[in-house]
Amino acid sequence: MSVNAELRTLEIDIPAQPEALVKLSLLLAEEEVNLTAAASLIEADMALAAAVLKAVNSSLYGLRGRVQSVQQAITYLGMREIAAITFEIGLRAAFPPAAELEPMWSRAARRGLVMGRIAHKLSLDAWAAHSAGLFEECGKAVLFRHAADHYRAMLRAARSDTELLTLEHAGFGVSHDALGAALCESWGLGQAAVACVRHHVLLQFGLEFPPQMPPNRRAIGAVSVIAHALINEPGTVDEVIATIAPLAELDVTLALRSVRQVQEQLADALSHGR
Repeated sequence: MSVNAELRTLEIDIPAQPEALVKLSLLLAEEEVNLTAAASLIEADMALAAAVLKAVNSSLYGLRGRVQSVQQAITYLGMREIAAITFEIGLRAAFPPAAELEPMWSRAARRGLVMGRIAHKLSLDAWAAHSAGLFEECGKAVLFRHAADHYRAMLRAARSDTELLTLEHAGFGVSHDALGAALCESWGLGQAAVACVRHHVLLQFGLEFPPQMPPNRRAIGAVSVIAHALINEPGTVDEVIATIAPLAELDVTLALRSVRQVQEQLADALSHGR
């Protein structure tokens, strides 16, 4: 799936991938990831390394001891989660700071973590899921950077992301889901993550897959729907899983068990982070 064609005539800039993330992506693409090289790459950028360690030591991860190096963080959390934290920081740094975007970045961190862990327990591509969770709303940052005052008014006016899509199309001729997918694609994320970001709003609110989303890319989209329910309306998660999992050819019982385990992990992390 390519999302570039519909954006070619629009004068909305997609930020380039930071050089450190380009190099990290190349390392992650290797069959056997060189963990020492990955840690050295992150640590070579002092600001990036400090931000990674700050994130790792936050209550979201709930580690019992304080982590003092990127290598130690990789040992505790694994390369995938440290790479995802690095991408999160790089993504955030690609845009000017804005108070209106702070809640979005916080949601991205939590959503990426939850999606990655659910995907891992379902034996899916956990990196694709974590990345998709991080990038789901990044199109909002693209639009905010493009026209801050105009977009700030849209964010205030929209009561839901479905309403926001309508306002975005009317005001800009494109919506944040398409822009987010374009950013994913330009930063080299896999097509499953790109498709998930492109369709996440309709998936989460409609609980069905669009015809243009191939069956082999639906599993990550289903994880997005499940994570959205778990984070925002946990009382509905069983019903959501029962609806969406079969459409993505996921085992309902395994999905329910995986979500319970992730819930327990997060609760444990929060209890140790207090």
